[in-house]
Amino acid sequence: MGTLRIAVIVIALLLIAFIVWWFFGKHTEVAGKSTIINDEQTATIVVNGGYIPSTVVLKKGIPAQVNFDMRDSTACLSHVVFEQLGVNKDLTKQKVTTINIPTDKAQTFNFACGMDMFHGKVIVK
Repeated sequence: MGTLRIAVIVIALLLIAFIVWWFFGKHTEVAGKSTIINDEQTATIVVNGGYIPSTVVLKKGIPAQVNFDMRDSTACLSHVVFEQLGVNKDLTKQKVTTINIPTDKAQTFNFACGMDMFHGKVIVK
């Protein structure tokens, strides 16, 4: 077996390992936190090729707003949908779009882009 064949086999095995890790590996995610000022909390999610951070943690019992800072003109990311809250907001109308989140009980609100390709969640603890 020649050197070229060995190199091709090694590269193929590395690519297979990478694909398996990408789709099935456990990826840690850093959750964003809110800022509390005058008994109100806010969190900002930057919309740029996805949601950064894709998870935000809010404190239960303190009125909360999540601000979506639109920096991407992709059609898919032009809307954010909170199905549980009945919210479907167009993010292109202004640079920052604010959504009020109920914090009366501990729960998780999932959100997605208009095409349901990018996802995130707001966790009330």
